[in-house]
Amino acid sequence: MKYRYLGKTGIKISPIGLGCMGMTHAYGPSKNKKDMISLIREALNLECNFFDTAVVYGEENERILGEALKPYREKAVIATKFGITGQKMVDNKPLNLLDSSPKSIKKQAEESLKRLKTDYIDLYYQHRTDPEVSPEDVANTMAELIKEGKIKAWGVSNASMDYIKRAHKICPISAIENQYSFVWQGNEEEFDFCDKNQVTFVAYSPLGNGFLTGKFDENTKYEQGDFRKTMKRFSKEVLKNNKDLLNLVKEIAKEKNATPAQITLAWELSKKPFIVPIPGTTKIERLKENLKAWDITLSKTEMENIDNALKKISIDKTYF
Repeated sequence: MKYRYLGKTGIKISPIGLGCMGMTHAYGPSKNKKDMISLIREALNLECNFFDTAVVYGEENERILGEALKPYREKAVIATKFGITGQKMVDNKPLNLLDSSPKSIKKQAEESLKRLKTDYIDLYYQHRTDPEVSPEDVANTMAELIKEGKIKAWGVSNASMDYIKRAHKICPISAIENQYSFVWQGNEEEFDFCDKNQVTFVAYSPLGNGFLTGKFDENTKYEQGDFRKTMKRFSKEVLKNNKDLLNLVKEIAKEKNATPAQITLAWELSKKPFIVPIPGTTKIERLKENLKAWDITLSKTEMENIDNALKKISIDKTYF
């Protein structure tokens, strides 16, 4: 297994990470704490060392990750986030409460360090940009936290390129975390920036919130609290429209003796050497399935065939 690197830091990260959101947030009731700790430790045993959490997933999310990794802290690379201090529902959609003022960031960092049971965070993301705070002020705060040894690197999620470039001039960014998958593309500008500046692109929702696993259809019943039942991506109309895409992925998977999830992840890994997808799961068998994707090689011809086939399909990219 070939490790990838976190920006210019020299920190080695597994080519596929583990997104922890679903353990306590968005996909139904919180899962059993002991089971999640076992899952996280099993990921580490399987050479997955990159873990993604955030306080907005519930404070327990950071606590679970901290407890799971405390005995193995030096083997793990932890990414958590600041900037979203809470959420409220508006028209059945979550509205983020934002605060990236320097004072608030420092407070958020201290609280995350305590929950994670660590004295440093490897990668600290601004989860969403705050229109009331300039990128320069945020970047200067990151520089202070790096100097103090509280974080090793920082990144941004869902920020504009103008914002990223302004922040990067003050304190170099090590990672951009944005959505990327067969059902969410158009990241060329970010890829160009990452390539030129040696920045890692962390792909969240690389399996389209589970759609690309082939395990969801118009008859799927969702648990209470699973936000997919209100996502347009999982509406009957969009699912029906995107069946051709799913059938294509299943066909390729069959040819490679793999699963649709593995082909999806292998395609992302083959796209750029700086892409690191972070699929989430709460099941050990799915974890093992996802991580095996880093052993699948897609040739240049296979990648071209996939991309050409994708161009012929009308993909509905509706999200919320």
